[in-house]
Amino acid sequence: MATLTTQGGVVRGLGNLITPVAAAGGGDAMACGPNMYLRVVNGGGSPITVTMVIPSGRVVETGVVAVSPTFSVTNATTRDWGPVDAQWFADLTTGLCTITYSGVTSVTVAAILYG
Repeated sequence: MATLTTQGGVVRGLGNLITPVAAAGGGDAMACGPNMYLRVVNGGGSPITVTMVIPSGRVVETGVVAVSPTFSVTNATTRDWGPVDAQWFADLTTGLCTITYSGVTSVTVAAILYG
């Protein structure tokens, strides 16, 4: 598992330079926060599923346990997902959000701080 370096100061719609890196086969981790987003670029020929892991035992309200959200990124597309809010996604030990992928061939990712 690799920890993604946060690329910051991005203003939506202005095309700031973001440099995605190869998605790790064992998953990745990223910083959490109200303006943190994950960018997934699927350059492969098949859709992939991305899971934003909510730590085990995280309780939404009394008696309700949160389920980790997933989203699909179709082939030859880019998708931003977030915010990756610490309240939901921060691991209790590392403080990072864990991310898993159904496939990583031709998949690149970036942790983005929108400002």
